Formats: sequence, C-alpha cells, structure tokens
Amino acid sequence: MKGKLIIFSAPSGSGKTTVVRHLLNKFPDLLAFSVSAATRPKRDHEIDGKDYYFIQKHDFRAKIGQNEFAEWEEVYAGNYYGTYKAEIERIWAEGKHVLFDVDVKGGLKIKETYRDNALAIFVKVSSEEEIIRRLSGRGTEDEKSLETRLGKVRYELSFEDKFDVVLMNDDLEKALQEAESLVLDFVGASAEQ
Repeated sequence: MKGKLIIFSAPSGSGKTTVVRHLLNKFPDLLAFSVSAATRPKRDHEIDGKDYYFIQKHDFRAKIGQNEFAEWEEVYAGNYYGTYKAEIERIWAEGKHVLFDVDVKGGLKIKETYRDNALAIFVKVSSEEEIIRRLSGRGTEDEKSLETRLGKVRYELSFEDKFDVVLMNDDLEKALQEAESLVLDFVGASAEQ
C-alpha cells in the first residue's frame, strides 16, 4: 500500500507535538509517526528510535550524500534534522499513513516531493505572547535561546500561506477535533478506525 502523508509543521510553542501525539493515540491502526533523524543532543526524557534517531553530524552528512533523506534541514546552527526515505517506506509497509512533526521548511519539502499524496498542516496560535508563555513554561529556554526561538518563530510564520491548511491552536480541544477531521477526510477514513 502506498499510504498518504500528513505533515504537521509549526513555529515552536504552537502545540504541533501535542496535536500529533493525540492523533497517534486516537488512530493507532491508521497512523504511524515518522521518527526524524537529529544531530542535537538527546534530552533526558527522549528515547533514541522513538523520539528521534540521534546520530552524529558526520554520519548525517554522509547520509545526505547517499540520498537517504526525503528532506533534511540545518534547523538551528549546527543541528541537522531529516526524514529517512526508509522510514516512510517502513510505515507504508505496515499499511499505515505517515504522520510527521517537522519544522516548516522540512514540511514544505515533503509536500513538494509527495504533492497530492501529502497534506501539509500549519499549526499556529493567535499571538506571540502565547508562544512566549508556552516556551517559557517548558523550562528549557534561557533568555538568549528564547530570543533565538522567537526570531525563528517570526520567520516561520511567513510560510503559513504555503501550507494546505492552517490549524489555529488557541483552544486545544477544538484544535484536536479539527485535526481529527482533517486527517480522516484526507485519508478517506471514518472515525471508527
């Protein structure tokens, strides 16, 4: 089966990971998560092969040269992220559709490659103040890294109109319901699956 690809991209703090986790829990027989490769250090709560495939920069660059990625990006200086083509094929072989939680540029590259077989969803909140509140609430950002992330948020917001759909995430329950409908409509499935 050649499945479909559902791409969730968003600026930091918009809640895309929460939406993706909800969809995976809601539709486990329909969707599977595409685990990205990353060169950044693993955080304490993360599991290699589940959250990311953590690899060294030189290995990542070698895999770029071997054309192993459907998309890749240097997201923050020196930190590379990418989607293995083999990961997409693995999920399709399981008879599931691929669910992505990727940065904005990566999401657009996947959409460009897979075209009508991919749905690109841009998740956002209505105010920068809400993003600052969410990012500060994580406890992972100091003032300098928060400012770096906010600069990237502003930049990523400029790509909103290149996505198929914008999902507003000011009200989480409403956003989750809308995300469910978007996915089911796109893959042609019913809510009972």
